[in-house]
Order: sequence, then C-alpha cells, then structure tokens
Amino acid sequence: MTDLHAIDRTARSLTSAQGGFPAQEQEPPGLTSKMDPHPDHGEETWVGRDRLAGLKALITGGDSGIGRAVAIAFAREGADVAINYLPEEQSDAEDTASWVEKAGRRCVLVPADLSDEAAARGMVDKAIDELGGLDVLVNNAAFQWARRDQGLASVKTEEMDLVMKVNLYALIWVTQQALPHLGEGSSIINVSSIQAYDPSERLIDYASTKAAINNITVNLANELGPKGIRVNSVAPGPIWTPLQPATKDGDTMPEFGVDTPLGRPGQPAELAGAFVYLASPLEASYVTGTVLGVTGGRAVF
Repeated sequence: MTDLHAIDRTARSLTSAQGGFPAQEQEPPGLTSKMDPHPDHGEETWVGRDRLAGLKALITGGDSGIGRAVAIAFAREGADVAINYLPEEQSDAEDTASWVEKAGRRCVLVPADLSDEAAARGMVDKAIDELGGLDVLVNNAAFQWARRDQGLASVKTEEMDLVMKVNLYALIWVTQQALPHLGEGSSIINVSSIQAYDPSERLIDYASTKAAINNITVNLANELGPKGIRVNSVAPGPIWTPLQPATKDGDTMPEFGVDTPLGRPGQPAELAGAFVYLASPLEASYVTGTVLGVTGGRAVF
C-alpha cells in the first residue's frame, strides 16, 4: 500500500508558506533537475502490491512529472514500462528508467517528437517490439503555452499548431498504432485536465484540447468496449511538473494551485493511484468511459 501520510507530509512541505512555489522559469520542455523544489514522484513513498503484475505499459511523456510518477508506480506494481519523451529530456528519462529498474522491472526508452506523425507511429512500434507486447497505453504527453498578455487575441498559429498536434493528433496517432496490439483486458488511459471544465483564458487552445480528450475517451470506450478494451481519462488539477515553469510566467509560481479547496498544488505522486486503479484489469474491470478527477477539490462535473 501507499504511505498516504508520507505523501501528504511531502506535498505540504514542498510548498511555500504562501502555498505555491518560488518564482522560477525555464525554457520548454523543462527539466525536473532545474525545478525548485524537486517534485515528489513517489520515489520514497509508493509501495506496490502486484496489481499490474506481468503487464506491459507505454507512457507518453513518461520522463517527468505525472508520467514519471506513473512509471514508478506501474513498475512497483509489477509492470514493464516503455516511456516516450523528447530527445532534449534524455536526462530526465534516464533518471525515471533508473527508478523503474530499481523496482526490478524493465524500462524501454523511446524518444520521439510526437508532433511528427511518422515519429509518433514509429515510437509505438519500437516500444511494443522491445516490450514484447502491450497491455496498457497512457496518453500523457501534452504541451501548453501561457506566456500571453491575454486570451484569444494572443494565440499564435504556430503555438496552436503545436498544442493541437501534441495533445490531440498524437493521441490519435499513438492510439491507432497501438490498437492492433491491445486485446481483452487491456486499458487506454488518456490525460484530460481541470482546464476542460474550468478553462483559463490564456490557455484557450490547451483547454479546448482537454475537453476534446474527454469526448475522445467516451467515444473510444463505446467503440472498444465490445473488444474488452477499457478507455478512461484522468483529469489532473494544478500539479507541480516541469510544464509549469517551462510554459508559464515565472512570477505566477507562488500562486500556483492555491485556489484549490485543499489550498495547495498537487504532487505527481498524488495522481499515480488513479492510473494504477484504471490500469488494473481486476480493480477497474467494469470502469470505462469515465473521467477521474484528481484536482484538489475543483469540480470535474
């Protein structure tokens, strides 16, 4: 089981007295090693119970943040893992791989820019070939851009293209490529966001992709249900990942996440349980077409 008290203590200790984090900024895609404080991915707290024993999982954006927490949890639950990431994130990916391997599981590294269709599809083929199959697909990779003066008027076409390709096109490309290898009992987990329900003006394009992911999740659940493949989504709230300092103004970090009912941002480790549950062919055997919110209390309905 997970040491819930340890996770809560860690999450609270990582925030400042004001609730957020020190002002800081990176260039995208951002690296975990440059974050202050270092996020908690469950390295010292997640204790597995073999709930995913023998399964094989592919996690896009698996080098850092939520993806890293999921990779660590999956490995400790008995799964072999392939993680996708941008080549610039190699150091983060190798760190994640070390934690997977410490759990006694195999970690396959498959760098690729998912905004390129050929690279995205080729990444899936390589991951499945090296894993020797696939049982769980986690579509986690995403991009946003919030360093804007205002909403719609500030959206640039090149920014919107990248957001749409990484968040939506890649999800479809990756899923299409993986689908022939998934069978009864398999699971697809997409990553939505609180932005799908309570969008920020500066994230108008990002928020729209997350709302679309909810729609895709329900649509695929209907299509794939007869094949015994479950499709769900996790909707995170404000979570401390490299995406935050790499895509937002640095002076917004002290207020990051303080508007949640719990009064603080979340740590990646606090989402891992949602993914383990949805991936489990036993515990979530009758769960499909749903969105599970992990938002610190902000509503996803």
